[in-house]
Amino acid sequence: MPDSTRTAELLWDTGDRARRGPKPSLTLGRIVEVAIAKADAEGIATLSMQRIADELGYTKMSLYRYVPGRAELLALMLDTALGAPPELATVNGGWRPRLHAWALAWRDVANAHPWALETAVGARVYGPNELGWLEVALGALAETNLTGGERLDAIVLVNGHVRSLVQQTAPAGTSEKDTGALMAGILTDRADRYPQVAAAFAAAGANDEQDNALEFGLERIFDGLAALIQNRARVLPRQG
Repeated sequence: MPDSTRTAELLWDTGDRARRGPKPSLTLGRIVEVAIAKADAEGIATLSMQRIADELGYTKMSLYRYVPGRAELLALMLDTALGAPPELATVNGGWRPRLHAWALAWRDVANAHPWALETAVGARVYGPNELGWLEVALGALAETNLTGGERLDAIVLVNGHVRSLVQQTAPAGTSEKDTGALMAGILTDRADRYPQVAAAFAAAGANDEQDNALEFGLERIFDGLAALIQNRARVLPRQG
């Protein structure tokens, strides 16, 4: 189990890191940088303090002077990989295009660092970047009549849709359209057994409707939020 207090100190730089003597050649930032590179290339299942130490040319014990363990390191990796949140204030058109831009930005991060989906789960200490992402997403809905809890739930819903689609993304070189074409071939002689599946694949392929699940889902989520916002506006008394 990670030490939440130590994790918070590392993420928010609240601990006392002052050391006497010359500036060390190894830094926490460098450790995190190498760890992210290895996770991007190999995933986090085999990521260990020993492997990172070997990559850096230091002993494993040297790393523990900077970060107490793997769990705390993963928290630092996630916040660093997220980077600064997208700038939504310049996106015109209200909450809908702003939340759409946020979702696509999160999609890009998750595609670049698939391991982030495994670490951004559960109750945990948020770092400054992750909290910044939540701040701008909530800000996109700030002028709606949704309650604070509803705005949080809306972000969870959008986040979950993006997460689901990224996790279902086919390996490099294979798109949803390619898979659809393959399945259409398999179904050619089996349409009598799977008539609904065969018809759906055929129609989607003919109308070029595949590879669009992310946008389709986001639009349906936004339609639902828009309906809630509009219906509530009808029943709420005017302030004056």
